[in-house]
Amino acid sequence: MSNIHISEKLISFLTFLPVFFVSLSIHEFAHAFSASKLGDNTAKNLGRLTLNPFKHADLIGTYIMPLASFSTGIALIGWAKPVPVDRRNFKNFYRDDAIVSFAGPISNLILSILFFTCFVIFTQINIEFKNYILNFFWYGVFLNIFLFAFNLIPIPPLDGSHIIFDLFPNKITAKFLNLGIYGSIILMFFIYSPLWSYFMKFINLILSLFVKTAGFFNV
Repeated sequence: MSNIHISEKLISFLTFLPVFFVSLSIHEFAHAFSASKLGDNTAKNLGRLTLNPFKHADLIGTYIMPLASFSTGIALIGWAKPVPVDRRNFKNFYRDDAIVSFAGPISNLILSILFFTCFVIFTQINIEFKNYILNFFWYGVFLNIFLFAFNLIPIPPLDGSHIIFDLFPNKITAKFLNLGIYGSIILMFFIYSPLWSYFMKFINLILSLFVKTAGFFNV
């Protein structure tokens, strides 16, 4: 009986998927949790105050985009369903909305630190399938640093656009926040523009700081 060969590409994809689902779920949960604590139970009442990834999944962003990326080999950005927030329920409109908006990205930063801590620990342990385990944790580091920085970009519908409006509430930032589909178009232009390479250099800079902090200069 011949041995069954599983491609490394498929293994990498299957290793990445749980990291992807967990990272998006924690991001959206952080929005819902902070909103609930600050007086808005909109997300909670809709069942979004949960770590269940299926409650946050978006058909295109969570399922189709990762499969399309795997099939084509092209790096595509996925997403979850945005958590609904009714800012009218906040006591301090601008401050509380800024906190809720920032909660998602900061949860990814914290998660990246946890993943990196596990990565460092497992580099010192000799176990079977060590490389796959290290890959799993490194995917968690990279993806969550990416989500942290990406969501802080001040282009709607990203969290950064809400934070800018809350910090500098005026007619210009209000109009920019409510660009609707045009915000997504601007975001796509940014992703496929030369500016994207500078953004990815920033991601790599943060990764290098993580590695240097732990003393793993050759990782």
